[in-house]
Amino acid sequence: MAVNRAPPGRLKAFCAMDGDATFVWTRWLMLRAVGLLFIVIFWGVIADSRALLGPDGITPVTETLTSLRQQFSNPLMAFLAAPGLFWLNAGWGMIVLLQWLGMMAAVALTLNLWPRLAAFTCWLMFLSFTSSSPFFAQTQPDPLMLELALLCIPFAPAGVRPGLAVTSGPRPLVVFAVRLMLLRLMLQAGLAKFVFGGAMWHNFTAMDVMYETAPFPTILGHLLHPWPHWFHAMEIGVTILAEGVAPFAMVFGGRRGRWFAFLFWAFFQLGIQFTNNFAWLNVGAIGLALILLDDQMLAGAAQRLRLSRLAAAMRGKMARIVPARPKPWALYSLRVALGVQFFMALCFYVVSPVRIAPERMPAVITEPMKALGPFYGANAYTLFGSLPLVRYEVEFQGSNDGGETWRTYEFRYKIQQPDRMSPFVAPWYPRFDAILQHVRVAHTAPELYLATAERLLQRKPAVMELFRNDPFPERSATVIRMVDYRYHYTDRATWLATGRYWDKTVIGDWLPMMYLNAQGEIVTAQ
Repeated sequence: MAVNRAPPGRLKAFCAMDGDATFVWTRWLMLRAVGLLFIVIFWGVIADSRALLGPDGITPVTETLTSLRQQFSNPLMAFLAAPGLFWLNAGWGMIVLLQWLGMMAAVALTLNLWPRLAAFTCWLMFLSFTSSSPFFAQTQPDPLMLELALLCIPFAPAGVRPGLAVTSGPRPLVVFAVRLMLLRLMLQAGLAKFVFGGAMWHNFTAMDVMYETAPFPTILGHLLHPWPHWFHAMEIGVTILAEGVAPFAMVFGGRRGRWFAFLFWAFFQLGIQFTNNFAWLNVGAIGLALILLDDQMLAGAAQRLRLSRLAAAMRGKMARIVPARPKPWALYSLRVALGVQFFMALCFYVVSPVRIAPERMPAVITEPMKALGPFYGANAYTLFGSLPLVRYEVEFQGSNDGGETWRTYEFRYKIQQPDRMSPFVAPWYPRFDAILQHVRVAHTAPELYLATAERLLQRKPAVMELFRNDPFPERSATVIRMVDYRYHYTDRATWLATGRYWDKTVIGDWLPMMYLNAQGEIVTAQ
């Protein structure tokens, strides 16, 4: 079939409604990428769940659900506020069961075993955790993978061991829905910065502070930070290309435009990954972008790379592809489900960057967002629309002699010691450190700090293991304070001479200290 090279024809090709494109190889690659990322995700859940939401954790699931039962008299409304399987049982056994079911589903998706059920299980298990603890879904990595997992359910082939499933290629409507998610991710991030964002994006100074204030800056960020302003302004130009130009190239530029969008987007995301450690956000964005590459593009790339046998094998499989013929009820159900997802995505797309107050929005928008938002089927991706000008970090310090001397609890990943930089950890997500940093920057949920301090006074083993050290091996701390510090990068000469990456200045106590009184009760200072 001849491809229409006019703009309307290219738009239809982007929507998978016209042209000679097939997507069985694309689907195979993308689902493997999603499966591998979910292995990393559930690995992190298994490592941190006891400390974060276990019975002796910082925010136990049982307490979260009890609070929701008290807040909502209607059990259905309580469930809709935090959907998931913990409503059946919130004990430690259930936590272990769900995290390992999620890991098994991630492995099955990676190995192409019952991929539709595996994708659904990944979504349901991870949703159960994200909806039941304030340590989940506060930042962009979690919602991104939840929405992507939902779209992977109809995108995946049916069957227990489907292989490439050349006899049932992805439906054009589903391909369009996945591509639309990528388009939203790109454009909404750009809008949040350059249309509704802060002055630093408008006057091209955002990258002058980005590397210093990123959650987990790496040594590469330290090396790039002192470069002159013109270089950082050029980086903003790269951001404009990735989040402003590349989206239109992939929609209207045909296959060349989609190659440009994919390669530039991948380059952009890898640059962020290696300088800022944004968990699986960047590799997830690259995995999502695989949807831009149809089978014909992949086979052509293999041929150009002189992988002739691979290209021939790919084309041989492609020649056997036949259009899927779904049953009418299945097609109707799919259209309804994706229509609802599109409406929700449109609501988030319009409302979130502008930050319109909910009371000013019509109920036809706010009520569906309220009801369906906790399922994370569609999300806002307003990435770094505003940036902090200065880096602040809060650290826990304890004393066992009435406050005469103080010892520090060292974080494993967060910036703390002047002579230590965050290691390269992405796509691993240091969730505990990351959410505490987010709370300090966004001024949300300071109760997480107080709950952590309480568990340190109680010496809960799982919480103690979140830190690099136990500063009180001989006699427990009786007082915990949370001290706020300001951090600035040192210049290159200071770093080379002293080994210090940071200048660290004390600001003062960020929250009231907590201590054990004469009765052994935990009290917050007034």
